[in-house]
Amino acid sequence: MTTGQGGAGPVILEASHVTKTFTTPDGQALPVLDGVSLTLHEGEIVALLGKSGSGKSTMLRCIAGLILPSSGTVTYRGTPLNGANPGVAMVFQSFALLPWLTVQQNVELAMQARDVPEQARHDKATRAIDLIGLDGFESAYPKELSGGMRQRVGFARALVVEPDALLMDEPFSALDVLTAANLRGELTRLWEGHDFPVKAVLIVTHNIEEAVQLADRILVLSCNPGRIRAELTVRLPRPRDRHEPAFEALVDTVYGILTGREEAAAQAVAEGPGASAGGPAATPAELPLPEVSPGGLSGLLEILAAKGGAEGLAELADDLSFEVDDLLPLVDAAVMLGLARVHDARLEITEAGRAFARADIDASKKLFGEQISEYAPLIKAILRALRATADGTLREGFFLDLLRRGFSADEARRQLDIAIDWGRYGELFEYDAERGELILETAAATVRA
Repeated sequence: MTTGQGGAGPVILEASHVTKTFTTPDGQALPVLDGVSLTLHEGEIVALLGKSGSGKSTMLRCIAGLILPSSGTVTYRGTPLNGANPGVAMVFQSFALLPWLTVQQNVELAMQARDVPEQARHDKATRAIDLIGLDGFESAYPKELSGGMRQRVGFARALVVEPDALLMDEPFSALDVLTAANLRGELTRLWEGHDFPVKAVLIVTHNIEEAVQLADRILVLSCNPGRIRAELTVRLPRPRDRHEPAFEALVDTVYGILTGREEAAAQAVAEGPGASAGGPAATPAELPLPEVSPGGLSGLLEILAAKGGAEGLAELADDLSFEVDDLLPLVDAAVMLGLARVHDARLEITEAGRAFARADIDASKKLFGEQISEYAPLIKAILRALRATADGTLREGFFLDLLRRGFSADEARRQLDIAIDWGRYGELFEYDAERGELILETAAATVRA
């Protein structure tokens, strides 16, 4: 199969100005995708790359015809979808195998709905199982298989119907690092061979190196709601070596795109306190709190300070034996709070970051409280609400109701939990778990006295 031409073949799938808005339990609109357009051509692998909240999995489901866009169109071979896409098969993050069926039966299941005759089903399933390296395990049950082997069954089940396009939703994220790397390598070898029964692949991932290793094109999504921020063509020959300078340079480029903040937030960090006074401040939904602990943030800044105050993002991840993507939440938090900045795929510590890195515990708590009060929209909103009450207390349900206007119920809960951890560390407010109340620190001090 000839690959890497980035759209040289006919168009298989096309999404045009796809917007998707969900409705929260209280009737509020929750925008997830906003005007996303993309094409998938024969002979290419395309990666849809984005952080949590970018709507990448929602986009994949729109393309698969599993959900309808609120507006915009999805076409398969030029025909608009009115239901499930007949030309695709999906591989999911969760293996989604039926535990009471054998490997052979799980793979054959994909063909039963298409009324494939029994003998043809058996023959095709056997070939697919052999193709993905599970021959000899046809009679095994899922509980007898490792995670990597179960995901191979998922691949076989998708490939057995010989789809035009294979859609993959974070297919390696539930696997350990070595197993994931092995499967990515095998997928590349299959794609480069002549027996792969698929004309194109669209993979959703949050893993930068995975996207660079596999894709001919990378579409980078911004968050809340998802929009295409950038498109990059990957012209590296396969197989790709993650230690090659060209590979590392592309990882750095994508990293820089992903760690770019929304304009309002970037201006606030660059100009310091009060930067947004002349314009609208970022909302908690526009600038959500990254899921990191103050201790983790402090550790990142201490390491950065020890390296002279600046380091390449990919090099920093490599030195710490992390995946590049593992650093993203920490980098996001440091940039949001004005403790570091990203420039040309390098993380540079600020004066506030240096002070935070060298401070003792009491001083670091005070500095952290000052930074989150100034730069974290959700913390600012909580403090403003608590100060507006007579006794400095509010039930958590008040904040959850407000957050659900911009987040799903689960994400709203996560955002509030992060805010509580940050607020407690910064000694801004406390949280009574039994009563489900947030308490302004001055009010809590009065009660203790």
